Amino acid sequence: MSRLLAVEAIESGYGRSRVLFGMTLHVDDGETVALVGRNGMGKTTTIRTIMGLCRVTAGTVAFAGADITNAAPHRVARRGIGLVPEGRQVFPTLTVRENLIATAANYGRVAQPWTLPDVFAIFPRLAERAHALGSQLSGGEQQMLAIGRALMLGPRLLILDEATEGLAPLLREEIWTCLRTLRARGQSTLVVDKQLDALATVADRAVVLEKGRTVWQGAPSTLATDPALHDRYLSV
Repeated sequence: MSRLLAVEAIESGYGRSRVLFGMTLHVDDGETVALVGRNGMGKTTTIRTIMGLCRVTAGTVAFAGADITNAAPHRVARRGIGLVPEGRQVFPTLTVRENLIATAANYGRVAQPWTLPDVFAIFPRLAERAHALGSQLSGGEQQMLAIGRALMLGPRLLILDEATEGLAPLLREEIWTCLRTLRARGQSTLVVDKQLDALATVADRAVVLEKGRTVWQGAPSTLATDPALHDRYLSV
């Protein structure tokens, strides 16, 4: 597999407060990678830095062979990276259909770009709610919409921050089913979540962050089943 995203020894943060200290990460073409760690270890900052929302002060971010270090967020998106942000952030005054159409593009120049019927097929609940406003959706429906909206960009890489946070178990399973479908379709994905057992069913590799540094990577099933690893890197 070819290297799609390469984050090399980056340092980043907010103002004078540094959060990432030489953090390294990569995602290969067609690979699903889980980014995990305790709260406050730098997972969201890593995603914001990739997307150009936090400034890199050292290191590099490359995507599809191009240097995107500190590129403007809209330019990062147009390179073919679709973001499902923490908190969903759907357009509350637009309908489900309008939310999806508003982002329709093929920035990643993928061979089979996502269409409205494709999104409705993977999330039938959205088809049923096509004319409902974003503000009228449940949290789970909003997360489905946020994923669908990102897919409509035609991303080569899909990034999900806290993919199932705050969702009921049944809705969580719908999201995991979606991610398994995307993996089978060959969609490259970087996903942040706390559900290790579920991540083990969708991710090819897990990367653990601790205090802004990459401290472990390997099979997510190993992380989920090895008590010593879990206690060292993830237990509160």
